[in-house]
Amino acid sequence: MSTRELRRAGVLARVAAETLTLKSAAALMEVSYRQAKRLYRRYRADGTKGLKHRSAGRVSNRTRPRRLRTRVLTLVRAKYGGEVGERFGPTLAAEHLASEDGITVDHETLRRWMLAAGLWSRARKRSPHRRRRERMAHFGELVQLDGSFHPWFEGRAPQSCLLTLVDDATGRSLGRFGAQETIWAAVGVLRTWIAEFGIPRALYTDWKNVYVRRPNQEERETGAEPLTQFGRMCAALGIKIIPASSPQAKGRIERNHGTNQDRLVKKLRRKKIADVVSANAFLATEYWADHNRRFAHAPASADDFHLAVPRGVSLKQVFRLEETRTVSNDWVVRYNNRLLQLERQSDRPPARGTVRVFEDVAGQLEIRYRDRVMRWTELTMPAAANPATNAVTPLVRQATAVGPQCRRPCADHPWRHVVDDFREEHAPTAPWKTTEQFSTATTGIIFFGLEGDISIELRAGTFLTSLDKPRRAR
Repeated sequence: MSTRELRRAGVLARVAAETLTLKSAAALMEVSYRQAKRLYRRYRADGTKGLKHRSAGRVSNRTRPRRLRTRVLTLVRAKYGGEVGERFGPTLAAEHLASEDGITVDHETLRRWMLAAGLWSRARKRSPHRRRRERMAHFGELVQLDGSFHPWFEGRAPQSCLLTLVDDATGRSLGRFGAQETIWAAVGVLRTWIAEFGIPRALYTDWKNVYVRRPNQEERETGAEPLTQFGRMCAALGIKIIPASSPQAKGRIERNHGTNQDRLVKKLRRKKIADVVSANAFLATEYWADHNRRFAHAPASADDFHLAVPRGVSLKQVFRLEETRTVSNDWVVRYNNRLLQLERQSDRPPARGTVRVFEDVAGQLEIRYRDRVMRWTELTMPAAANPATNAVTPLVRQATAVGPQCRRPCADHPWRHVVDDFREEHAPTAPWKTTEQFSTATTGIIFFGLEGDISIELRAGTFLTSLDKPRRAR
């Protein structure tokens, strides 16, 4: 029963209890007095069930035959169905049923049939609802950071990236030009902001690997926080990085990019600036001051959330790369294909221990072992470590190359006699040698066999390595 029928049952029950007149009941049910009498007669005869509509549960007189419905759904499933993005809608399917199959079905009827059979869904593609986020109330509470690639110099210089910081509460902006949106570009603009206003509370960035990254398997298992180099620098200053899931989430800085791409390009053209250095000088002396005077506004709260740099904290030591490296047995640290020889500074060598290697923006390195600065000198990379200068590799490749044009020389070929004499003169005393230690350097020797055998004796550090293979019987 419907809600209206249940409501009528309640009103007529009061009439039966003689607490309400039938005339008033007709007004409450919004029917005429004659219709109220009919309903009350049904109620007294059959109770609440007598108020149910007589057509409820009966087949409509205008219903289509079940055989036709089955045929239509079979055609829709076979010819006009498919995945969500491929299947025909009810309106289009009704048109094709009429033109191709000669079956006329109203599109609303077909829609109900398809919904009941699971061939259509009510889901519609709607753009997600986004409500503009309210600004933060305090200056320095949230600063948005993003880079904008644009032909800023209009062909007078290569395309550059304007890395911009925009305060969320006031709209105050600051930025610098760079070739790419790199760690050092972000560090440069953040240090400029800190020198001007102080340390902000949080940065609002996108999901670039410069700022944030996804946790790896080990971090997911241990629950450790994944940090990039820039994220580690910000964490040392107490700055929280919040990644935005969409460009619309940080719409204020995106709109700021649009303003700069219009106004700044024209100003650079008027100033005839065609290089990044001059452009950064123009930004620092003129542009940002004028821009903030026009577009910045007062925050909702007068409290400034910027913090001063703590005493004893050097920004030069904070804003530098940090890597952990293992010290080899000979006190050598490998960093970016460079060999850094540590000098002995105590009785306890850090062999097989770990050290931290720091690199600043100028490329200066510092190595610390247990928070103690280590002295080091850089070693020259040996020739054996560089495949381009290794003279052994081409010989081995030449000896082991096998192709369709390579033919084995005959038994009486002169080459065999030369090789036999060479092998007899330089043959090892045993088919297999063990590793021996020598105090002086030894020249390496390569032996080439008749059957493709290669015997190599090379000097590696203070050890002589022999890779001899036993001869094959001829």
